[in-house]
Amino acid sequence: MTEPSFDPDFDAYKTLQVDPEADPEVIQAAFRRLAQKWHPDVASEPEAVRRMTSINRAWEVLGDPARRAAYDRARSERRSWPGSVSPSGGGAGSGASRSAPLPPRPAGGPSGSVLNFGRFNGWSLGEIARVDLEYIEWLDRTPIGRPYREEVDEILRRTGRRKSPEVQARERRGLFRRR
Repeated sequence: MTEPSFDPDFDAYKTLQVDPEADPEVIQAAFRRLAQKWHPDVASEPEAVRRMTSINRAWEVLGDPARRAAYDRARSERRSWPGSVSPSGGGAGSGASRSAPLPPRPAGGPSGSVLNFGRFNGWSLGEIARVDLEYIEWLDRTPIGRPYREEVDEILRRTGRRKSPEVQARERRGLFRRR
């Protein structure tokens, strides 16, 4: 089996929103959750086809143990190239990403709470939302994001990634719902 070519612009782990050390069961669950959310038959957003293609591509790589091992080797080699972030993440407490350098800080300055952990250490939630909205969605799902739930919820509603409670209640269907 040949090793897959490494595309530095594509991160399978980020696409499936899982940690590189995640168990295969976690990766499969993440794939299924995202596939249910972004399948073109379900999602009415115009970017659904592009997202689903990316999700399927990530699953092809991470779903097969041999391909995943080859992909991980290629990622580690990529990190050791000149000009890339070191595997240690740039030093203790730097908050730098293991897989890619941080994007430039957006114009407009800080808005909202400032994170003191992770890739965006020292960034405000508003700054992060302008650069990486998927990180905000990840923060919404993780226990470490609980102190920021209200702000994250507001950001997701404002950007159209989450519906208002009234719309959710109207769309909710179930066996015991009165009509």
